[in-house]
Amino acid sequence: MQEDRLARAFEAFDAYNSQDPNLETDGGQSFPKEVLYANRMTRRLAAFAPEAPEYVQLAARCQHIGRWEIPRSSYPMDRKGYLTWRTELKRHHASIAERILKSCGYDDATIELVKFLLLKKQLHTNPDTQLLEDIVCLVFLEHYLEDFASRHEEDKVVEILRKTLKKMSPRAISEAPGLVRSDYVRKLLEKAVAEA
Repeated sequence: MQEDRLARAFEAFDAYNSQDPNLETDGGQSFPKEVLYANRMTRRLAAFAPEAPEYVQLAARCQHIGRWEIPRSSYPMDRKGYLTWRTELKRHHASIAERILKSCGYDDATIELVKFLLLKKQLHTNPDTQLLEDIVCLVFLEHYLEDFASRHEEDKVVEILRKTLKKMSPRAISEAPGLVRSDYVRKLLEKAVAEA
């Protein structure tokens, strides 16, 4: 019963994210960007923490739900604008997740736990929030860092990596080098670790 409900929630999250007009290719196949991201989050969580509770699995799957609906360009292109955008996105994800989870029959306590995680409350002090953030960072390193590094100067990439490492647990940091795909990016990661 619990597995059926989790599968229904995953299907509902993916159905919502399938409306994403942004496409990304993986393995020669095209996907709505946030569907692909959600599946990568689920796979990385299963590999990193197979014992993760259901509410963490749910939060990982809907981490970016509806992200395209609030574009970065709708906020000023400065640090304050960026932080405001990120805060609004977290609220947006939590609101969509709440509606979907209610429709799937989840109880209020579970829904509140998922929203708590999506809002990134108590990072570094709450183990579940830290686990979700570890998965976010590992997915970035595994799937998105190469492209980011190809479009930015080395110093900028190292700076972003240092900020990413500050959000990660020691265990996640130890797993990071095995996820990056090129020697160049691995070297940048090693530099960031040394400077962190």
